[in-house]
Amino acid sequence: MVARLWWVRHGPTHQKTFTGWRDVPADLSDAAALDRLDAYLPRDAVVVSSDLVRASATADRISGTRRRLPDTDQLREFDFGAWDGLNHDDVASRDPVLSRAFWDNPGDVAAPEGESFFDVARRVSAVVERLAAEHPGADLIAVAHMGVILGHIGAAAGIGFRQALTHRIDPLSVTRLDRVGAGWSLETVNHIA
Repeated sequence: MVARLWWVRHGPTHQKTFTGWRDVPADLSDAAALDRLDAYLPRDAVVVSSDLVRASATADRISGTRRRLPDTDQLREFDFGAWDGLNHDDVASRDPVLSRAFWDNPGDVAAPEGESFFDVARRVSAVVERLAAEHPGADLIAVAHMGVILGHIGAAAGIGFRQALTHRIDPLSVTRLDRVGAGWSLETVNHIA
């Protein structure tokens, strides 16, 4: 099984709206920040990424000599459905009760035509466990999205989605979980190299 899981949030997109499955690019112009991130991550790790361009391009930039696995749609951000591309005020006006419940009671609440925290956690946990089994003893760097990282640490570290939402996950930050028996221990959240 994978020994350590290094979640990396993709580079900034400068979006001010819900950005789920819309394929918007990352701003990777901060070469110094990317170089520090690359230097911080383990050299012999295996790298995997969401198939959305903002994550995939970030993974390409930090892969270097590390083994790069194919991108996977299983690491995509939340599918925000009808909310994708809308700002928070527009979502709150459109669906006031539902949008409040999405953040206040995360779990099985989903945006119209979108995914819930439970949906994302199941999807992401399945691919993480598959990759962990396929790369025993390796460090795994997974380049993905804020919602994916929060959903996984909420479920895998056993802290719950509401507590997970209290964590900040900045662009180009690292959140690390270590394998403990059959589960995961949350070691680092939102580290900026």
